[in-house]
Amino acid sequence: MSNEQSYYVPEQSRLPIFASLGLFLTVFGAGNWMNGSDIGPTIFYCGAFLFAAVLWTWFATVIKEHRAGMNNAQLQRSYVWGMGWFIFSEVMFFAAFFGALYYIRNMALPWLSGEGNNAMTNELLWPGFEAQWPLMTTPDMAVNGEAATVTGPEQNMSYSTLAEHGTPLWKWLPFVNTVLLLSSSVTVHMAHVGLKNNNRKAFNRWLGLSVVLGMAFLFFQVEEYLEAYQQMGLTLESGIYGTTFFMLTGFHGAHVTLGTFMLLVMFLRSVLKGHFSHDDCFGFEAASWYWHFVDVVWVGLFIFVYILG
Repeated sequence: MSNEQSYYVPEQSRLPIFASLGLFLTVFGAGNWMNGSDIGPTIFYCGAFLFAAVLWTWFATVIKEHRAGMNNAQLQRSYVWGMGWFIFSEVMFFAAFFGALYYIRNMALPWLSGEGNNAMTNELLWPGFEAQWPLMTTPDMAVNGEAATVTGPEQNMSYSTLAEHGTPLWKWLPFVNTVLLLSSSVTVHMAHVGLKNNNRKAFNRWLGLSVVLGMAFLFFQVEEYLEAYQQMGLTLESGIYGTTFFMLTGFHGAHVTLGTFMLLVMFLRSVLKGHFSHDDCFGFEAASWYWHFVDVVWVGLFIFVYILG
């Protein structure tokens, strides 16, 4: 039997079960945490630790098998398709949130304000409602005023309009993060070029710079959130605008965190172990695809959430 026809089948593993359990606990803990449960943070961190440990073990096993020569061309093609479908699922994930933002702004708000043939909708659901964006008033605030369970800021403030805050472009945190993330996409590409040219020093240098840029992005996103919460009153409880803003930017930040870890692991593999060559570098290529996808999503966020939001 030729090598092309043979196919390495790994032994049975409990790792998928533990990965599912870790992911479930992470999401369950996050949901309870956001709803004020005291045990929510503990469940979240336990689940996140379990999931991270499973991924570390699983990926280490795959790397070991590959280095031992167990992966033939057919199996490696399955890795390529697997990463491609994973990124496609991520595209659909963010498409749902962008679709929700579009639906709220262009359909739900006009209908609720009585636009078109929806006058009865306005009278029954929210009398006197006027469509505006950002909408940071919750139904509870509209009905109960100061007695509402959730109180919003004294005035509606959007984190999307540069002119509102009189901030120079180069000091506007979303713009700074855009420059950082687009620059990191360039450095990841330069690292790939260095690897293809068998220049490991250039590969390590550009890849290390990419990791630093990813960390810088996360630092400034934390600064942005602190500014939104402390100075602008923009929180998760600030009506539908706060919810969509933090859901979109928060999930993207989680993906940047994951992508930064992926690039860091690739960097350490190259520096400490001498892994990757010009014709054997799919681990790095998969991480670079994911990173470029994260960059594209941020461009969409910058346009539709910050500029047009």
